[in-house]
Amino acid sequence: MDKKVKRYYQLKLSQKEIEHELSELRSEILNHCAEEDVSELDVGSYRVKLVFQERKEYDDAKLYEALPDLEVWRMLSKPDPSKITSLIKLNVISEDSIRDTFSIKYVTLLQVDKE
Repeated sequence: MDKKVKRYYQLKLSQKEIEHELSELRSEILNHCAEEDVSELDVGSYRVKLVFQERKEYDDAKLYEALPDLEVWRMLSKPDPSKITSLIKLNVISEDSIRDTFSIKYVTLLQVDKE
């Protein structure tokens, strides 16, 4: 068991280092693309592509006020954008009733593929 715990600890340290390096590289690649004003780029045998998304981030208090029906609130329990979207599609709640309960967060995804 000692070896397993030691190995786990070592892997967690490696994971932190790798995540840190990935974050730095991601920032550098995004900055380069922004400077060049491109969303796709070929670099050697690699293809870089930026995918832009928007995500809704709900405010718990505002959402609770907008959804006074406790049964609906229990279905959500915690604001989960995919669950809320599903409830809207199923006509359990209306998009108008929760219009002021979220903000839009814009996210850029970085994809690097080998050609």
